[in-house]
Amino acid sequence: MKIFTKKEIVPVFILLLMFIFAFSFFLAPCTPQKSPAHWNAKGEVDGWAGKGFTSFFAPILALAVYLLMLFLPKLDPLKENYAKFAWQYYFVKVLLVLFFAGLYFFTLAFALGYRTDIRQFIIPLLAALFALLGLIIRKVKRNYFFGIKTPWTLQSDGVWEKTHRFGGITMAVAGILGFFTVWAGNFAFLLFFGLIVAGAVAPVVYSYVLYRRLGLFKQR
Repeated sequence: MKIFTKKEIVPVFILLLMFIFAFSFFLAPCTPQKSPAHWNAKGEVDGWAGKGFTSFFAPILALAVYLLMLFLPKLDPLKENYAKFAWQYYFVKVLLVLFFAGLYFFTLAFALGYRTDIRQFIIPLLAALFALLGLIIRKVKRNYFFGIKTPWTLQSDGVWEKTHRFGGITMAVAGILGFFTVWAGNFAFLLFFGLIVAGAVAPVVYSYVLYRRLGLFKQR
């Protein structure tokens, strides 16, 4: 599996765009010295950050996550399996970079005076990300860095595959249902994260139950 191919141009372009905006925002004299850095569950700003942090934190974080995903497969003892889900892995890299970019540009726009309830933005964004990850993760093969990694999935290809098919469903359903919590007012974040946690924990429990059901504990 090659580290860098032509298709990596897409996430690299998005990252480049983020850094162009970062330097533009930081160097422009008319941009605010302090910008929102945190919102509470009611969608109210309750934390502020300086111009440098606002400008560069999200682009640097997005770049770090991208590079991590780019090079980690080379360190994986099961690196040969990545070729079996190369496109799915690539789409996850693009999705994560797009997620950071969307959140970053929302923050810059908010700082410049385009005030919108963050719940109306972040909940649909996270819901879409989680649902898409659920669809993608069904095709992921056993590895040590990406997927539903439990002591039981890592021990068995059968447990891994069944857990990821089940987890793909729970994550997709949680993401779709989570989208509708945007209309729950002050309870929106609480309901949303409750669904996301349920969608993520369910396959972990399932992997343990499946491992016991197959009698793999006895074999070990």
